[in-house]
Order: sequence, then C-alpha cells, then structure tokens
Amino acid sequence: MPSRPPKFRPEAWLASVALITICLISLGNVVVRYTTDASFAFTEEFSVFLLVLLTFGGAAVAARDNQHIRIELVEHYLPPVALKGLFVLQWLAGVAVMGVTTWYGSIFAMQEYDWESLSPGLGLPNWIYVIWLPVLSGAIVIRMTQNLIDRLRGKKDPEVIHES
Repeated sequence: MPSRPPKFRPEAWLASVALITICLISLGNVVVRYTTDASFAFTEEFSVFLLVLLTFGGAAVAARDNQHIRIELVEHYLPPVALKGLFVLQWLAGVAVMGVTTWYGSIFAMQEYDWESLSPGLGLPNWIYVIWLPVLSGAIVIRMTQNLIDRLRGKKDPEVIHES
C-alpha cells in the first residue's frame, strides 16, 4: 500500500527550525568563545526562548498524533463504550490544563506589553518572547481536539514499539 505524504504541520516546522537554530547559535558561540575568548551575548536569551518554542511545538505534534506519555493499561481493558468516555475524560483533563496555560499566558503577555518590560540580556520587549506561550498552548488544545475526534471515530493509532 503506498504511503501518503506527511501532512503539513506548522508546529512541527516551528519546532524543527527552533532546534536547528539552537544548534547553530550554540555551535557558533562555542567556536567564537574558543577562538576569541569572547562570546555572543544573545545566545543564552535566544536559546531559552527557542527551547520553549521547541517544547510547545513538539507537544502540539505529540497531542495530534496521540503520542504523549500516558498509562495505557486502563485503555487496554475497557469495553469500547467505556473507552470513548475515557477518551473524553482524557481530553477534558488536557484541555483544562492547557486552557489555564493559554488564559494566564495571555494575561501575562498583555501585562508584559502594557508594562513595556524589556528582557534582561538584550533589552528586547519581553512580550515578543511571551506571546508564544498562549499561541502554542492554544495550538495544543486544537491538536488534542483533533485527536479526540479521530479516536471517537475509531481511528486506530499506528503500533508503537516500546523498547525496554
């Protein structure tokens, strides 16, 4: 059976670009530090920001593909009717956590914008860094909802090999 091309997932691309950029600026910083005994001032601030993008982008991908770490023992022994209820319960718990993160992240980003806070390292506006928290938290909620719909419709997850 021919395989379909992978779907475009903006959060996967964002996470990939963030990881590549972290590697490049860290490598550049190491090379400059060892050749000139100085270092780039922006690397730590940007690396932390990009790590947050990487984490939330990867979490959105995992939420869509049902690949989050979880205990599957209960799922394996429930009848199909109860299994759908469990899927909804899992979704509700995830949406509650990510909904709170989105809400408070939005408030935090607006406060950073209103207060015109600047980052300690480079003096850039903090809201540029913080705005990604509610945006990507919202993306995770959307991906969890898409996953729930697939699971309720009976779409099976591909088998995952668990190495021990």
